[in-house]
Amino acid sequence: MPHNRPISPHLQIYKLPLTAIISISHRLTGVFLSAGLIGLVFIIWQITLGEENFNYMQTALHTMPCRILIIGFVYALMFHLCHGLRHLLWDAGQTFSREKLTYYALIELFISASLTLFFAMEIM
Repeated sequence: MPHNRPISPHLQIYKLPLTAIISISHRLTGVFLSAGLIGLVFIIWQITLGEENFNYMQTALHTMPCRILIIGFVYALMFHLCHGLRHLLWDAGQTFSREKLTYYALIELFISASLTLFFAMEIM
């Protein structure tokens, strides 16, 4: 028997606010950072196995796919850092108005992208 109740909006209809997208992104970058740290441990382990492995890792890390992964890791780190600082502001009871939430979200994105570009210039 069908009900004539309205169906609540789903993600294909409902437009998430910027703060919700950033919150989800913060969780995703945390997962990416965890995977990246496992990769970093693997790289360090390979380097300690001798000159042949060191040379292989040196060559592999200079390929474009690895450079892109490294830049992605740096962005995840910078974004996670900026969002963590924003959480500290929230813990202090600051920036809770709707206008300030969006304003600081944009600042967070700008700063994390700027820091990533700064470090990416060194990598490329």
